[in-house]
Amino acid sequence: MRNDRLPFMNKIARVRSMSAAVLAMGCAFGTITHANAQRVAPPPTPTQITPDPGNVAFLVGHAVGSQGYTCLPTNTGGTSWTVNPARPEATLFTEAFGLPFQIITHFVSIDENPNDNIAKPVPLGGNATWQSSFDSSRVWAKAVGTPVVAGTDRESCPNTGSIPCLLLQSVGNDKGPTGGGLLDKVTFVQRLNTNGGSAPTSSCSVGQTQLVPYTADYYFFHKD
Repeated sequence: MRNDRLPFMNKIARVRSMSAAVLAMGCAFGTITHANAQRVAPPPTPTQITPDPGNVAFLVGHAVGSQGYTCLPTNTGGTSWTVNPARPEATLFTEAFGLPFQIITHFVSIDENPNDNIAKPVPLGGNATWQSSFDSSRVWAKAVGTPVVAGTDRESCPNTGSIPCLLLQSVGNDKGPTGGGLLDKVTFVQRLNTNGGSAPTSSCSVGQTQLVPYTADYYFFHKD
């Protein structure tokens, strides 16, 4: 009898585990939806990477990923790793019940819904993109203002030698195929608390690529 019950008990354990995961995911989504109606408090930032008045932070994602660099020829006949544009690939997380949950993916893509903040035609190389993992809404953005050198601002950009902290302005938004609303009204994105990700300093051959790990906090703003 005891052996006959083992498969049944194992099935119950699996169901409970799946139910807990679904519940946690639901709570994470509820937390994010609730955050959409509340203000998030970014650290104080220098003026050049602070959004215009009338914009408020409503969401923060803790990013883990890499900055991709390509080795290109220089005007002097040598080679160097590209600094602009570096190509980000990252996953943004939030916490629910002490567990990290993916909320957004970060990458580069062509702006499919450009607004008046970008010249047309849009760059063929693409723009920084954030896409919601829940409703597929997206925001494309470009860096504005003057970057803050990492290590020069203790509150928002303290880690020397890392990629700079930035303010990025929306150059397009999209609701996604399901009419999602998480990122479709984002006006600005702040990249703060960067750690790692700087271009390699080693010698390289043309066409060589390298991924450099980094972490950062991304704060998303919309109109108040």
